[in-house]
Amino acid sequence: MVPDTAFRGLRHHPESLLIYTAMTGLLPAIVLCGRYFYSRRVIHRYLECAMSRDMGDIEGFYTKSPDSCLWVAVLEGKVVGVVAAVGQQKSGGAVELQRMSVDRSCRRCGVGVALGRKVLEFAAAHRYSSVVLGTTAYTPAAHQLYQRLGFRCGMVTNGYVTHDARWSLLERIFYRVRHHHYSKIISNGQH
Repeated sequence: MVPDTAFRGLRHHPESLLIYTAMTGLLPAIVLCGRYFYSRRVIHRYLECAMSRDMGDIEGFYTKSPDSCLWVAVLEGKVVGVVAAVGQQKSGGAVELQRMSVDRSCRRCGVGVALGRKVLEFAAAHRYSSVVLGTTAYTPAAHQLYQRLGFRCGMVTNGYVTHDARWSLLERIFYRVRHHHYSKIISNGQH
């Protein structure tokens, strides 16, 4: 009797059919809006963390320690790229490549390679044993850049953990990324 009442009776209640049809069409929109909203929250928290760490006082952060440096690529008076190196005392003499970003109009023009080489030269000059980096980039060109510089992807994890790592259940559901962990061994000062 329940299936008969629940399903066969629908033809006598067109307003229910209309509601079900609308909900079926709304579900993908709700999921996409949820992904956008919760991804935006995670990214904003990441940016707040970056502003409280190094990006809020770039000069102070990168000039007060000899174990860190930031390079800016300028072309015809316009900033077209940036990269940072931060020494990691606790990870066995590694320097972390951070903040790699190249203006879209200058990608595949050698800017990323030049910036990456600066970090490798910094690591060799400061006698670090390796350079590590993590990226959530989806573009194959970003991964090709790191491979061209001699980095090897050692691990890929699902999800990116921000420094505060306080994620709600919905953020964990909707913010889905793949995090690639790259490293390069620096030997005898060569890069």
